[in-house]
Amino acid sequence: MIQYFKNIQLKEAIFCFILLCFFSACEEEREMNEGEGRIVQNFNADWNFQLGEHPEAKNDTIDLADWRKLDVPHDWSIEGEFSEEHPTKPEGGALPAGIGWYRKTFEVPESWNNRNVFISFDGVYRNSEIWINGKYLGKRPFGYISFQYELTPYLKFGESNAIAVKVDNSAQPNSRWYTGSGIYRNVHLVAKSNVHIDHWGTSVSTPFVSKDSAKVSFKVTIKNNLDSLKKIQLKNVVVDQSGKTIASEEVNLQLSATDSINVGQNFTISNPKLWSTESPYLYSIETSIYQDRKLLDNVKTPLGIRKFHFDSEKGFFLNGKHTKIKGVCLHHDNGALGAAINVYALERKLKLLKKMGTNAIRMAHNPPSPEMLELSDKMGFIVQDEAFDVWKKGKIKEDYQTIWDKWYEKDLKAMLYRDRNHPSVMMWSIGNEIREQFDSTGVHITKELVAIVKSVDTTRPVTSALTENIPEKNFVWQSGALDLLGFNYKHEAYEDLPNRFPNQKFISSESVSGLMTRGSYDMPSGERRNWPPAHGEDFDGNDDYTVSAYDQVSAYWGSTHEETWKTVKKLDHMAGMFVWTGFDYLGEPIPYPYPARSSYFGMIDLAGFPKDVYYMYQSEWTYKDVLHIFPHWNWKKGETIDVWAYYNNADEVELFLNGRSLGIKSKIGDDLHVAWSVEYEPGNLKAISRKDGEVVLEKTIETAEEPAQIELKPDKNEMKSDKNDLVFVTVNILDKAGVLAPKANNLVKFEVSGGGKIVGVDNGYQASLESFKAKQRKAFNGKCLVIIQSNGKKELVKLTARSEGLNSTSINIQIKD
Repeated sequence: MIQYFKNIQLKEAIFCFILLCFFSACEEEREMNEGEGRIVQNFNADWNFQLGEHPEAKNDTIDLADWRKLDVPHDWSIEGEFSEEHPTKPEGGALPAGIGWYRKTFEVPESWNNRNVFISFDGVYRNSEIWINGKYLGKRPFGYISFQYELTPYLKFGESNAIAVKVDNSAQPNSRWYTGSGIYRNVHLVAKSNVHIDHWGTSVSTPFVSKDSAKVSFKVTIKNNLDSLKKIQLKNVVVDQSGKTIASEEVNLQLSATDSINVGQNFTISNPKLWSTESPYLYSIETSIYQDRKLLDNVKTPLGIRKFHFDSEKGFFLNGKHTKIKGVCLHHDNGALGAAINVYALERKLKLLKKMGTNAIRMAHNPPSPEMLELSDKMGFIVQDEAFDVWKKGKIKEDYQTIWDKWYEKDLKAMLYRDRNHPSVMMWSIGNEIREQFDSTGVHITKELVAIVKSVDTTRPVTSALTENIPEKNFVWQSGALDLLGFNYKHEAYEDLPNRFPNQKFISSESVSGLMTRGSYDMPSGERRNWPPAHGEDFDGNDDYTVSAYDQVSAYWGSTHEETWKTVKKLDHMAGMFVWTGFDYLGEPIPYPYPARSSYFGMIDLAGFPKDVYYMYQSEWTYKDVLHIFPHWNWKKGETIDVWAYYNNADEVELFLNGRSLGIKSKIGDDLHVAWSVEYEPGNLKAISRKDGEVVLEKTIETAEEPAQIELKPDKNEMKSDKNDLVFVTVNILDKAGVLAPKANNLVKFEVSGGGKIVGVDNGYQASLESFKAKQRKAFNGKCLVIIQSNGKKELVKLTARSEGLNSTSINIQIKD
């Protein structure tokens, strides 16, 4: 009995000790988290804006009565009218550029007086100059790069401050595509302790990865801006997607006065969840600095655990699995929104590409927004991050070559430091179709640029998009510095590349440039033609500026979607391809002349409506069942029409016209579609795909009668009241039976009330000169688009669409917090 009581007392003592340790640890953790750490504030709201020269904006006082009040991101070019006379030219979107000024007044709290305060710009196009309280901070010419300035010495704490930004995009033309103008990416105000993690001061890599464990190498740069020695504690915590701590390290450090140190730590993660294009699992590393248990600074770094490599014979491997890169090139504009960044617009774009089967994106031809890379991390895209379209030798008068000597190293390093922690980024590209390929200066510059990349990051290959595939003529390749050779176009030479460039690794960095207009089928059977005319010849005058969807034409330098993919698909040494382009983009309507003002190259049009070739890729790049037939079924009686079908996961497709079988077709060899020549008669076309005699899918197209009604189809039924969220509403013109009228071009007028506003309209037609910022739009081939943005009001949004002779319709969009 005595022994029993002794055991009870012992157990109670152990329990009390454990309880004491637990509360002590909780108290220690609470004390360790005292202090505010880093403060990051969104700085987008309540700017004043005025076009033209306004140097008075940098003064302490200024009359802003005539200035616009707006939020950034903002692109003033997209608000303008199209004109062939604009110095941007149709290649630049035929929209205005010029000079604009932004000004904002703001207060910083008195409590920030012992902090270092910075302003961070994700991108300003172009030649930004910035003043704070009349003091000049500096100039950043490159419009695609992120940068920051310290404000601390010039701030009035607890009082009003004024920041002025001049944006000069007047030197034109300065791009081969649409750039936009203004503070078109996000702005943040950042307040740090005097002892803090440096700007872009963390670096993570995964030097060893297996299914059982992964080694994570992490480095952080810490700065001490005080003139006294400081003792601090550095804590790094690896957190999984659910917020659970997986690993942690803590170390005591001593910083000399006005000094910085680099600290490295290693972690081992057991049974890691690997980042892949199918399952893009993300961990994060939370870095905190303490002094006497007070939190001084903290940042979060994304961590995707993956391994990859390129092989000269077998292409690309991700986590040990052979993976064909099925990629697209993308420019940075968002159609009717212009260059102004919006994360919801980007997410919509990437969802459409993911649904098509895309697993990779080449960021053409300059650094993208940070949000684009964050979404690529989360959604599972392999990224080729690209720095420059030109080096010292320019392609047009006012391009980057005008600032190359002074800025190339700063801009390249800025991209590398900013983007190096994104698991999606697997290739650094130092240039696109660089002119220095063709003379000996390419050797030296290539070596220098690659050395800069390697000084920042050695975990990814360096490539450049080349056009010259004859070794003795390509001086960029002759540098011997590139890890991966990217070749643009000339797919017929891909098979011989290993013989021309022995032991090299290859990717098709740009391909196809196929021309197509959504919903247009202007080449009847038997009338194929060589189009477009050779470069420099007179345009043959196609009045409606449309190109057939039958994939028989491409730009003079390119090739068709089908022949290019078939080549890349069969060649193991080709790691994959980046199709030019995923979406149509503003500018570069080549070979079409004005009024064409956007490209024809996309698999998806500018409004976000898939073209027919989208489904070819979907049938090849995805495992889900696909059956797509085209064209529409509204023709002249007796006309002979080619009917095509893209399909997969089936042995055959049978086509029916008004219930009569027109025969069964199967793909032969490496064919990517089947086709029938059909004499038109009104009614319906029905296609049935079968596998082993069992029906896989059915698809029916019907003849439409005259347009009678409007259908509104939002991409979602609710919207946040954050002044940023968007709803994209597809507008379909239907006949009385609900069939899409495939040739309808009715003018549709829009009204919106409540918590939303119209911020863009479009129809995907590359030669439309209607304003993107109007409250009306003509349908093109039966469709148009209206984009609704939250205006901050927590009120039900009602959108109404009206068109003369058609039944009007309305939809409601709920607002959520």
